[in-house]
Amino acid sequence: MQVIFLKDLKGQGKKGEIKEVADGYAMNFLIKKGYAVKKTETSLNKLNIEKENNRLLDEKNTKEAKAIADKLKTITITFKAKAGAGDKMFGSISNKQIKEELDKLGYKFDKKQINSETINCFGFHNVDINIYKNIIGTIRVEVRKG
Repeated sequence: MQVIFLKDLKGQGKKGEIKEVADGYAMNFLIKKGYAVKKTETSLNKLNIEKENNRLLDEKNTKEAKAIADKLKTITITFKAKAGAGDKMFGSISNKQIKEELDKLGYKFDKKQINSETINCFGFHNVDINIYKNIIGTIRVEVRKG
C-alpha cells in the first residue's frame, strides 16, 4: 500500500514523502497513529496544495528577510565600556546586549540568531545575524571608552 507521511518517522519516511509499505503496517500503525494517510487522489491533491503553500510562504519569508538584511547594513550600535590599565576593556559585550539594543530599534531576533564572539576590545566589529535559512544580515557594533 502506498502512503503519504504526515509527520517525520525515523527510519521510515519524512513529512510529505510517498512510500510503499506493507498493508498491515500501514493500517495498524502508520494510519492509526497519524503518521501517514493512504495515497489517494484527494490526499495527493492536499499534499500538492500544502507543498505549494509552503513554497509561497518560503518565497515571502525570503523576500522579507532580504529586505531586513539590507536595512541591517545601515545600523551601527554603540556601547560604552570602562577601560583599565593600558586601555584594556573591562567586561565584554554579549549577544544578549546586542539583542536588547536591536529590540529597542524594533528588530525582534533571538539571541541565538546573533553570531558573534564575545566582544572584549574597543573599536568597530561586524556582527552577523541569521535572519532566515541562508540569509545573513550584518550590523556594526562600536565599543567606546566610557
